[in-house]
Amino acid sequence: MIAEVYIDIPAKPVNRPFDYRIPDDLAELVRPGVRVTVPFGRTRRLGFVTALKEKSEFKQLKGLDSVEDHVPVLTPELIELGGWLANQTLCSTVTAFQAMLPAAMKADYKKLIVIDQIERLLEEDPELAAFLQSVKQPIWSEIIKAHPEWAKRMQRAIKHGLISVQQLVKNQAKAKKAAAVTVEVPRSLLEDELNQLGKRSYRQKEVLEFLLKQPDLQHFHETIQKLVKHGLSREAIMKLAEKGLLKHGYIEQFRDPYNRPVDRTKPLSLTEEQAHALEPILTTMQNEEHKVFLCHGVTGSGKTEIYLQSIQRVIEQEKQAIVLVPEISLTPQMVSRFKGRFGDHVAVMHSGLSRGEKYDEWRKIREEKVQVVVGARSAVFAPFKKLGLIIIDEEHESSYKQEDMPRYHARDVAIHRAKKHHCPVVLGSATPALESFARAQKNVYTLLSLKERVNHRPLPSVHIIDLREELREGNRSVFSKELLEKIKDRLAKQEQSVLFLNRRGYSTFMMCRSCGAVVKCPHCDISLTYHRAQQLLKCHYCGYEQAVPAACPNCSSDAMRFFGTGTQKVEAELNRLIPEARVIRMDVDTTRKKGSHEKLLRRFGKEEADILLGTQMIAKGLDFPKVTLVGVLAADSLLHLPDFRASEKTFQLLTQVSGRAGRHALPGEVVIQSYAPDHYAVTDAAHHDYGAFYQQEMLLRKRAGYPPFYYLVLISLSHPEPAKAAESAERIASILRRKLSHTSQIYGPVVPSVAKIKDRYRYQCMVKYKREPELMPVLHQIMQHFQDSGKAQLQLTVDLNPVTLM
Repeated sequence: MIAEVYIDIPAKPVNRPFDYRIPDDLAELVRPGVRVTVPFGRTRRLGFVTALKEKSEFKQLKGLDSVEDHVPVLTPELIELGGWLANQTLCSTVTAFQAMLPAAMKADYKKLIVIDQIERLLEEDPELAAFLQSVKQPIWSEIIKAHPEWAKRMQRAIKHGLISVQQLVKNQAKAKKAAAVTVEVPRSLLEDELNQLGKRSYRQKEVLEFLLKQPDLQHFHETIQKLVKHGLSREAIMKLAEKGLLKHGYIEQFRDPYNRPVDRTKPLSLTEEQAHALEPILTTMQNEEHKVFLCHGVTGSGKTEIYLQSIQRVIEQEKQAIVLVPEISLTPQMVSRFKGRFGDHVAVMHSGLSRGEKYDEWRKIREEKVQVVVGARSAVFAPFKKLGLIIIDEEHESSYKQEDMPRYHARDVAIHRAKKHHCPVVLGSATPALESFARAQKNVYTLLSLKERVNHRPLPSVHIIDLREELREGNRSVFSKELLEKIKDRLAKQEQSVLFLNRRGYSTFMMCRSCGAVVKCPHCDISLTYHRAQQLLKCHYCGYEQAVPAACPNCSSDAMRFFGTGTQKVEAELNRLIPEARVIRMDVDTTRKKGSHEKLLRRFGKEEADILLGTQMIAKGLDFPKVTLVGVLAADSLLHLPDFRASEKTFQLLTQVSGRAGRHALPGEVVIQSYAPDHYAVTDAAHHDYGAFYQQEMLLRKRAGYPPFYYLVLISLSHPEPAKAAESAERIASILRRKLSHTSQIYGPVVPSVAKIKDRYRYQCMVKYKREPELMPVLHQIMQHFQDSGKAQLQLTVDLNPVTLM
């Protein structure tokens, strides 16, 4: 038999299956979807088997070395999906396969030193021979790091053919093992031992008494850790194992990333609107049809309960469900709800988990130990075989689009998978993406509307504060007078407030008041942000850091001042103005550690803080009964970005963050501070009027020729030399103009708003089109040409339907 194998090298020249002979001793193990180690050139690489066949067009074939998996890691559906994804996103097939698997399953390539001629080596360099024989596993990189003095002698030995270096392919995926015991003898022998033990062996007696209470001793198999939790002594257990009554060994154990008890919940009674929205989803599931539903419900309208009751039906049908959430900060609350309803049927997949935890959650899914997965973007690839439903919560979120290869949108992958499984996709949002809502208007998607909050609770009242007026009145604070008064009022009432600012750090830039020079990152075309806690200026693009300059680097004056406001500065200002308030700050800087999102939100939920201050990670999905005030400190922070989606993102964020107030018995209030109080994105968000915003924005998009009226392709390239970047960009633009039809519009090349990142100069070309049959072949040609022509320093990316143009 012959296996078709995709080699783990994400490069165009090897982006095809290679034929390998299957040795007789591996014939039973090799199946489509398993990973194998294969000889490739002079090295060994990991590969994915995608098909088996009887014959090959090549006469002499190399044999497979080993099989890495007992169970295929890719189902037949995921193998097909990998091919589709590679074609749609212009990436290599192996890159698509790697995106579907947890990071722990990526191969670890190491160079192993092998002695080829021991006698000659003992003769010519006996010290090196003795050293290499003393090392348990002579890995090249480890020896060079620990013993650099041997480097030259090893190089000489390689040159003379005495030793060689072989590629060692190590599988990083390791299951956690725990010490466990089983009962080796009949019950009667345990009873005899119990009767014979003296008073001093009371710890052993406790273990034996515990074991004798077990109904099925023959199949008793438990970890020592669990037995110790029951109050039994580890030493006594091991003593009984020494006597031959118990057998000590190891069992595979799943790591539990969500290791805490959850109160079980029951389905809630639905409102008339909820029941009306749920009915078509259940009917589609019953009929095993594929449909896409857009569940457009105001914040607090009970979309989550519709998800839960849909999934209940999936579980009853013995099928499986995927639930996607956009932010890791949303995951803890979502997981609590799903675990509360479905218990151990739920697996969790997001970036906050360790490598081992991700691998174990993925194994639970593959081994069908769970029926529901809740997670971020990559959970859309969960290896379920009987998918019954896919839900994408906050479907408008840009985090569902992957920004590196493969550049897929989770919504597109979900719809493709759902077609194969004949099941529905539910997209939920209070502020759907314009493209999704336009499709619902054309009946491509089925619209489900929830116009009222649960129990007819009113939407929060919204006040827009004109910050220009505040300045005229001499108020230079981050807080308007009205917002400050309302925060103090909530403190007096022992209620909670949420403050939103979409900028982290203390100040957004540092400028000299004498000459106007701004301190910029030396590697990126962007100003450095001041972080007060570490007294550092940081670049949020490349991570560069530097100390705060005492004088202006340009004119040497001492007139350096901080400008702009970040979350750190707001926190300091709150501590100064309202010292009695307990503040939790939630941004990238305070949530770096594992589990920190959950910890901060739990503290706020337990009312250990009065104010939750944060960036967009607090803007959606959070539900706290005591939150009655939401303050948006700078509503226009996104409004004037050079991006056609700036107004849409502003409207979505304002609506989402406003929805955190008054979700329970207490009425809510929102204060939006803005320098553009009359902008339709701000006023429509204040009136909770998605319809008015949609009409206005669609009008502008039609005039400018942007999605959903046109499709976009963004071609970005970068090079350490600006002239070479410009030259390549010009060539790409001319190829596009020559080869695409006149109905497509080609723009550029242009320099984007951030002209340089990490010492690389950037250029962009853009294609707008409605129907362009030649587009994909031309893009493939461009990718191939610029990757094959030896332009190693040129980086080229093609993004179909980009979510941002910056």
